[in-house]
Amino acid sequence: MTADDLLGLKLPHVTTRGQLDEVEQANVAQGLRWLARPRRGNILDDAFVRTLHRRLFGDVWSWAGTYRLSETNIGIAPHEIATQLRVLLDNARTSCAESVYPPLEAAVRLHHRMVQIHPFPNGNGRHARIAADEFLKRYCDHPPIEWASGYDLQRDSARRDAYLHALRRADAGDFEALLEFVGEGAAGESAKADG
Repeated sequence: MTADDLLGLKLPHVTTRGQLDEVEQANVAQGLRWLARPRRGNILDDAFVRTLHRRLFGDVWSWAGTYRLSETNIGIAPHEIATQLRVLLDNARTSCAESVYPPLEAAVRLHHRMVQIHPFPNGNGRHARIAADEFLKRYCDHPPIEWASGYDLQRDSARRDAYLHALRRADAGDFEALLEFVGEGAAGESAKADG
């Protein structure tokens, strides 16, 4: 890990990628327990989106829950993050209210665009997957997506590569691979027809 990788790290004893993965995973597990408790809050509100990120990563990173301020090789310009995220959340709310997409597709599209915006310095994929699942639960009364299908996306390179490939295809407007990744689309539909 480089000095830039460690910028904002609250835990000086963490010096390897493996250690970082462990402390982040412990923080994510704690954040998921927080999310599971009954509360007021709306996953389609930008303040709640930031709070969720802080709950998932705030024990590890000082910048958790704060939109990034610097350019990255992925994501939109930092000054556009707040506006584009609010547009995304409004679109998801409208999409759900007007049944524009089936629930899983609406969640996949929410997840994809959130990753594409890349609002935070790190943790965007995990945060967006959790946000999409919470959207399904709260807005669609639908079970969560099996993003990893029993694999650890952080450690299983083949599954992670398939996920990243599906995201790149969605960047080009083709959501079929991402829908197949989560068990929907052509592959998911044929499985339903057979089952």
